[in-house]
Amino acid sequence: MAITASMVKELREKTGAGMMDCKKALTETDGDMDKAIDYLREKGISKAAKKADRIAAEGLAYVESEGNRAVIVEVNAETDFVAKNENFQTLVDTVASFLLEKNPADVEAALAGEMENGTTLESYINDQIAKIGEKISLRRFQVVEKEDNAAFGEYLHMGGRIGVLSVLEGTTDADLAKDIAMHVAAINPNYISRDEVPAEEADREREVLKQQALNEGKPEKIVEKMVEGRLNKYFEQICLLDQEFVKDTDQKVGKYVESKGASVKTFIRYEVGEGMEKRDDDFADEVMSQVKK
Repeated sequence: MAITASMVKELREKTGAGMMDCKKALTETDGDMDKAIDYLREKGISKAAKKADRIAAEGLAYVESEGNRAVIVEVNAETDFVAKNENFQTLVDTVASFLLEKNPADVEAALAGEMENGTTLESYINDQIAKIGEKISLRRFQVVEKEDNAAFGEYLHMGGRIGVLSVLEGTTDADLAKDIAMHVAAINPNYISRDEVPAEEADREREVLKQQALNEGKPEKIVEKMVEGRLNKYFEQICLLDQEFVKDTDQKVGKYVESKGASVKTFIRYEVGEGMEKRDDDFADEVMSQVKK
């Protein structure tokens, strides 16, 4: 029988499984809703769906490149224990390779993308959820391309707790690009240069610094000069090129890169779980709650 969109929607609501998985289940069972639910359970996909409301803020950041294309990706799991699991690490590597090859527009397009074995990326992840036993999700990724006279810098900190992908132009020195990626991992700049700082952000900081100086009782005639000096310090905190290079604090990053005949085109820094709600388990409370049952 013909599988309608409303049937797929109903099965998704009942199981929480992905759209493509639901469509396949209904096709395999000739549209029988109960059999389709059993089909998903047998495949372990409904088990994955039951984990959908859990918080997955651990995981790994990963960087992979091939030729003139590179990808940085964050895949989340529920615990750092699973993030160290070989099966999970294989999953992350597989996802990165898929993204690097297909270069999908966004996470939704990536999950719907077809892998070599004919399944979707979403189905593959759901299969792994059933095996690994935790909620796993593709949170974000970015595919970057470079010219021939450029270099990717790839760096993973703490085994993938932080991942950085940098692109340097005017050089093919991958070690130099990696050094810049390491600096970004350590110092976490917001922008490459002052030119990238939005005018409203700079103006807001300038006004805050001005009020601070006035509140300190500084004479108004020297406040403006003080503010510009303090604003320079602010730029040094947030702009990569203005920062002291972690491997040679006598030099600014901008001057160091320039001395190598290169320039920084871009960088992307992923820190696992940043900006996400994290589970705050109190182990003692958990034990007591079990004792009292």
